[in-house]
Amino acid sequence: MESFKKIPSHIGIIPDGNRRWAMKNGLQKKEGYYHGINPGFTLYEMMIACGVKEATFYGFTKDNNKRAVDQREAFTKACVDAVELLANRDANLLVIGNTDSPAFPPELMKYANKRVSFGRGLININFLVNYDWKWDLENLMKEKHIMSFEIPRLDLIIRWGGQRRLSGFLPVQSTYADFYIIDDYWPSFQKSHFFDALRWYQDCDVTLGG
Repeated sequence: MESFKKIPSHIGIIPDGNRRWAMKNGLQKKEGYYHGINPGFTLYEMMIACGVKEATFYGFTKDNNKRAVDQREAFTKACVDAVELLANRDANLLVIGNTDSPAFPPELMKYANKRVSFGRGLININFLVNYDWKWDLENLMKEKHIMSFEIPRLDLIIRWGGQRRLSGFLPVQSTYADFYIIDDYWPSFQKSHFFDALRWYQDCDVTLGG
């Protein structure tokens, strides 16, 4: 395992490109989501080994529900499967999303909007499931805090799939995050992707505006 002098405490993961990967490989769009589960666990193990304290994975958003029914069912199932598998690992799990919406999977209600610890709790893992940035921020008017208040500031965001945008990913916590783009699609994840991101981060000047 390669060693680094500077490790981001909190990393955001935007695992984009599942549908494009499926089409490129002669599959239906919906099939790409299943192939995105195992890369997440490889990355989870790498982050623990490197000493990352927290990671937030983008599951699916309110806007993703505009997609075809078979795709919605596929990415919802992939999120449920990923979370349930993680429940058997050494992690402190938090699922953030609008549970009042019928799009929120009932299987994940037991993890919703509260942190649940498993095993040795080696890392905090957050999943954004049926997440919407407006829903997150509008809670300020009601309860004087955003819905994702338990998730701390992000140091580094890594996005697969080549797109250069946040897509509504935790706008408050992303304020000072450095942003690393990987052109390969998420199901094509390679360990080198993560190491390349960490190497790039070594030269980032983290001043937080100071």
